[in-house]
Amino acid sequence: MAAQQYLLGVDGGGTTCRARLTDRAGTVLGQGLAGPCNIRLGAAVAWAEIHRACGAAFAAAGLPAAAMGQTVAVFGLAGAAQASHLQDFLGQPQPFAALEVTGDAVIACLGAFGGADGAILITGTGSAGFGLVDGRQITAGGWGFELSDHGSGAWIGRRALELAVQGWDGMADAGALGAAVLARFGGTPFGVIDWVGSARPAEYAALVPLVLEQAAAGDTAAAALLEEAAGHAAAVLLRLRALGAPRLALVGGLAGVLAPRLPGAVQDLLVSPQDDALSGALILAGRTAGDR
Repeated sequence: MAAQQYLLGVDGGGTTCRARLTDRAGTVLGQGLAGPCNIRLGAAVAWAEIHRACGAAFAAAGLPAAAMGQTVAVFGLAGAAQASHLQDFLGQPQPFAALEVTGDAVIACLGAFGGADGAILITGTGSAGFGLVDGRQITAGGWGFELSDHGSGAWIGRRALELAVQGWDGMADAGALGAAVLARFGGTPFGVIDWVGSARPAEYAALVPLVLEQAAAGDTAAAALLEEAAGHAAAVLLRLRALGAPRLALVGGLAGVLAPRLPGAVQDLLVSPQDDALSGALILAGRTAGDR
């Protein structure tokens, strides 16, 4: 058992990477935090952030990096469902006694229901509906920023930019939100065009606080945008319910923003998540360690 003294969970999303280290009994020894590690950003980029977060967790536990060789690790990563990206990621050298890589929605679901059946809508930089029902996986949405992730932070940021540009052209009422968004880019759409060519999803999502600020100040355009995002969230939750999910939970950084804006009938279907995604990763790590 010396080679399996520790369990490590990693939750890697489009904005942050979090790591939590425990002993085999589940006692938390240390935690770490780093930047975006969606593996669609590239295997090297993702691994660099994961190493930072894991290194911080081991350092907080007072353990040397060599202890990773005595650790069973589970990574729940955004982008892991895409086989081509996952293959590149798994081709990188890794220091752990055992490593399992799965999607971030998988570990979020396990954490939300303590390993039992249920479905979650994870709403952060991206969004994805995922559930576990009678040994099978159910999904809705989560196809990435370019095609999907409706109602997510990146989606809200992009819609705010679209609205601002439409308002500039006199094609929509962008309210105070449109002017506030354009002010971030020099006051005209030209700065936006320069920015979008290289902007990543997390950078779009960084506009969400501005949308919330304008909505709180009474701007109807900002409020309507958040209602639109909640409508997309409701559609995913209802689809998961139709697929057989016995319980539903809304998790992620935007859960508190979207939940009160959901239709009442959908709010009634929600339960509070039991724990977070890192707990889900550690549940899976414990199962993996038990199988060895």
